[in-house]
Amino acid sequence: MSILVWTMMGIGFWHFAVLVPDRFRGGIIGAFFTAIAGAIASGLLLPTPGLPADNPPGVDEALYAIPGSLLALAASWWSGARREPQRAADLAAELAAEELHERSRSAA
Repeated sequence: MSILVWTMMGIGFWHFAVLVPDRFRGGIIGAFFTAIAGAIASGLLLPTPGLPADNPPGVDEALYAIPGSLLALAASWWSGARREPQRAADLAAELAAEELHERSRSAA
């Protein structure tokens, strides 16, 4: 039951991803899976590693998912933002090569 709670917390924080520019690695779908993975990872690790024995899980179990979800989303955004200038340069080079090819074709 705790894994369901952690997953729901990750999805909840994923909804806030629309408030920042979409620079997540893998886009918005990558952010979705990253938020869930981070929430489950921190839920399993906090406060002691493993699944809690409490059933039903309490509020504290839900709160354990917050740091992992936020850290995972931040890492995904940072990773995607770092790659963006390289993608822009690759696209510009590809467009320039295509334009050069079109000019040479029309000149011939």
